[in-house]
Amino acid sequence: MTEIMTLQNVSVHFPVRGALPFLRKGEIQAVSDVSLSIHRGEIFGIVGESGCGKTTLASAMVGMIKPTAGQVLFEGVDLNRLPRDEFKKMRRRMQMIFQDPFSSLNPRFNVYQIVSEPMLIRGEDDEETMKARVVELLELVGLSSQDLYRYPSDFSGGQRQRLGIARAISLNPSFLVCDEPVSALDVSIHAQILNLLLELQEKLNLTYVFISHNLADVKKMCDHLAVMYLGKVMEAGNSDKIFANPMHPYTQALIAAILDIDFSEEREIIVLPGDTPSPINPPSGCRFWQRCPKAMRGCREVPPEYVEVEPDHFVACHLVNGFPDQELPEGYDQPMVPREKVPGR
Repeated sequence: MTEIMTLQNVSVHFPVRGALPFLRKGEIQAVSDVSLSIHRGEIFGIVGESGCGKTTLASAMVGMIKPTAGQVLFEGVDLNRLPRDEFKKMRRRMQMIFQDPFSSLNPRFNVYQIVSEPMLIRGEDDEETMKARVVELLELVGLSSQDLYRYPSDFSGGQRQRLGIARAISLNPSFLVCDEPVSALDVSIHAQILNLLLELQEKLNLTYVFISHNLADVKKMCDHLAVMYLGKVMEAGNSDKIFANPMHPYTQALIAAILDIDFSEEREIIVLPGDTPSPINPPSGCRFWQRCPKAMRGCREVPPEYVEVEPDHFVACHLVNGFPDQELPEGYDQPMVPREKVPGR
């Protein structure tokens, strides 16, 4: 499979100003040194807690945010080195579905205006052609021509998200970022939207980046997966391998939190202490060591290497990869806290 999107050591930092406009207090390290490859026609999942950098990374992929460092390559072309006109042409092939289907739609526009707006921006001026295309898109996402002149307030949450999807695919993109597309929807229509996305991917040969907190959805949808924590990728690779054999303690904790109605077997419950540290002053060494139940003394100071531990399975953890070959003080590989297991249910 050919790569459609490649990230090479991408970092995104935002300045934090002090009390006076000319004083710089620091910077938020939203994404730090992330390298990923996304193949054409697959669904690539990004998971992690709120504030870990998932949406910022996805926004950098589609050019909504310019990286502080690193390269974003779409079909081998560095997006951030393109002239403005060429970037606009390339940008049409990358679209985004937003989390809140209501706030992402203009309440003063009717359905026809919402879905046809990208065509107008592109330069389409044939009213009949646009109207026929809008009706085609509405039917493709489960709506109808009778909805053409209704407004967003007339629709349910699921219908609004269908409308957002219709707008996102109006210019025939090949790359689509789905930023938690079902998290704001009722459970009753949750599966309907996921099934719609799968149907559209097959019909239109789309590549998805699927951002979610729900690992059950990610397990169902995604071919590959990246687990992020505080701007860093902790574990990535083939989703089946990660779910079958999670190696990073953070991934293990996320998977242990998946709701399961099977009470026939006991499960280990992993409770992570404390809160996520501030991205303005992230921990040195491994960024997860302060909350890791298996942290060693060396994790506090030595950053872990991002290593392929088996084919198509990468992990950044000293427990798996050990410490670099260098002279380290005695006790670096000793536990920082007692490794006590929380009783399973």
